[in-house]
Amino acid sequence: MINLYYCNKKVLDYSLHIASSEKGVVAVGLRESKEEFLQSLTKDFSKAHITYSEEVNHLPLQQLTEYFQGNRKNFTVPLDLVGTTFQNQVWGELLRIPYGKVVAYQDIAIRIGNPKAVRAVGMANKKNKIAIIVPCHRVIGMNKKLVGYDGGLHIKEKLLSLEGIKIVEEKVIMNSVN
Repeated sequence: MINLYYCNKKVLDYSLHIASSEKGVVAVGLRESKEEFLQSLTKDFSKAHITYSEEVNHLPLQQLTEYFQGNRKNFTVPLDLVGTTFQNQVWGELLRIPYGKVVAYQDIAIRIGNPKAVRAVGMANKKNKIAIIVPCHRVIGMNKKLVGYDGGLHIKEKLLSLEGIKIVEEKVIMNSVN
């Protein structure tokens, strides 16, 4: 049995939820309630013992707070990425997208050597449990439209705007990179 430690805190306009194992952060949630976050953890980690602990999550909580305050662009917290080999490949590429930049799903598929896997890349993004730190919000459609964010497109837009990316009518109009 693994141990998971979670906490939640209001940061600016966000209800932030964090869960960590002894190895590192396993989940970050923004949109859901505490109960929904715990249900998701219980579903994804059915054999885990889940306990509340701000102490264990102090560093990720601090770094995410700094991010929302505009004082952090890179995260240094350890991660415990739990997924398939393919998902971990995609998440590894997400971690390479710089703050304030966006790439298309197609770009990620090409980078992992599987240019036809655009839909699978989208599904791997959807399975990413570590929002913001593993920045799936920085992935957009080829037409520069905001698409496919599990937290809702309004949150994706807020996160990208926080990073200085200009968006008009759900379309990125500047600061994109290939």
